[in-house]
Amino acid sequence: MADWQSDELKRIGGAEEVKIEVLGRDAKMRSPVTIWLVRVDDHLYVRSVRGSRGAWFRAVQETHQGRISAGGLEKDVSFEDGEPSLNDQVDAAYRVKYRRYAGRILDSCLTPAARSTTLRVVPR
Repeated sequence: MADWQSDELKRIGGAEEVKIEVLGRDAKMRSPVTIWLVRVDDHLYVRSVRGSRGAWFRAVQETHQGRISAGGLEKDVSFEDGEPSLNDQVDAAYRVKYRRYAGRILDSCLTPAARSTTLRVVPR
């Protein structure tokens, strides 16, 4: 497993929004989707606000590979299931980073359905 470089963590982890493309079974990238991403220590995490019904999340389950673009970087990545024991830390990171969206918008990232889709984003 590769690690993020310090500059990548700062730039991608600090970006307000991230574009994510999921690699399909046909080896083609799907259309990009804009999502939120948070940093916990030296790791990056994403969630589907629609839970397992989210189209991009369902696509990730097929190949676990894709690409993210943020902070002026584009990086091929793998998606790993997040450890449920980290959900509270990931929640806290969402609350801090996106606090200006407090209310329904931010809360959509903190529901049990969204928490169940926590994915760790790993560089390839």
